[in-house]
Amino acid sequence: MDIMLIDDHPLLNTGIVSILESTGIFKVSAQAESLKEAVNIIEEAEKLPEFIILDILLSEDNGLDFLPFLEKHCKNAKIPKPPVLVCSALGDSFKIQAALDLGAAGFLSKAGGRTELLNAIDTILCGRVYVSDDLDDKLKENSLTYSRFSKREIDVINLIKQNKTNKEISEVMYISQRTVENYISKIYLKTGFSSRQQIYKI
Repeated sequence: MDIMLIDDHPLLNTGIVSILESTGIFKVSAQAESLKEAVNIIEEAEKLPEFIILDILLSEDNGLDFLPFLEKHCKNAKIPKPPVLVCSALGDSFKIQAALDLGAAGFLSKAGGRTELLNAIDTILCGRVYVSDDLDDKLKENSLTYSRFSKREIDVINLIKQNKTNKEISEVMYISQRTVENYISKIYLKTGFSSRQQIYKI
């Protein structure tokens, strides 16, 4: 089975490739160290990999931005989307839920070892969602999502989810657009998000 690895840590990549190829079942047929490189590989591929392992932190890029790109690419090409396992050292509830909401088939902590990596892939290939045991409880934190925000930040979130522009939000809340931008920056900081699309999922 062909696997694509998207990660910018050479030593970790070497370890993951070694684990996968030692099984005699998996072959890492493509590697990318940046979002741009990953996108180029997918766009130029005659045949997509059968499985993708994706890190969140790709230098200055947010690896999760790869997920909507892959969804759109496969939809436009009318081909099946390969399952994506997000494998990251970052594991707060926002990032886990954001990854799953954007179409990831699983979320694996980089603290996991060989057995867990292979178990995660096997679980996903069997059609089930996989989340590392040590991260699963963090998903329950989402019920307390709004407790992290001030009332004004919650108002901004709700208006964004109504597809309001910054100008419209400023008019509704009677504040300047600069203040709206400051609130959004604080929301990104608290969640690890980097786009309005991800805020829609809160």
